[in-house]
Amino acid sequence: MMVRVRIPQIGLVATAAALAVVVTGCGNGTNSAQPQPQTQTQTVTATAPGGSTPSQEPDATGPASSGAVSGQSIGNNLCKSSELKLSLGRGDAAAGTVYRPLIFTNTGDHQCVLQGFPGVSYVGGDDGHQIGAPASRNGAKGAAVTLNKGESAFADVGLVNVQNYDAATCRPEQARGLRVYPPQETQSMFIDLPSTACANPGIPGNQLTVKTLEKGTGPQ
Repeated sequence: MMVRVRIPQIGLVATAAALAVVVTGCGNGTNSAQPQPQTQTQTVTATAPGGSTPSQEPDATGPASSGAVSGQSIGNNLCKSSELKLSLGRGDAAAGTVYRPLIFTNTGDHQCVLQGFPGVSYVGGDDGHQIGAPASRNGAKGAAVTLNKGESAFADVGLVNVQNYDAATCRPEQARGLRVYPPQETQSMFIDLPSTACANPGIPGNQLTVKTLEKGTGPQ
């Protein structure tokens, strides 16, 4: 006699599902054990060491500054205020303006170079404040001037007779003299020259003009 055993379909389904789980677990065991890559974000903050602030002074920002480039082009041997003696020569008057040579003499122990226009302005009071607008440049920039010890270069300065201006427009003020900067220099020099200047920087024309530097001392 043959005995037939019936296995319910539910049991077959459960058995197959269990086998599938076992097979899947065995096949994926290696991959599931690997660490998953992680993404990290790094923030970089650009801060000057010690919280310092870059200098904003003219020609004090390194090789990129206009002063440093000019210095390299003429041998990086620019004359410094500490190496120069400043004086004011005699001049001639023309149409209400007196022109006088502003003379720079090399008193240093080595050769140095000047090129271009000095910065010139009237100053007054105990605090040396600037009076009116600085000198306007007159003409084209000249060639470099090399000074050995004891040699000089000059730039003509035009000083307008400001008494020809209307007082209300000029706002006249007593000046002690001239503040002068050699070209590409940040240390000023001073010439004693008591005179009357216009405090109003917006007057018609220019109360001061300056020409480019030349070799010599100019007319005396």
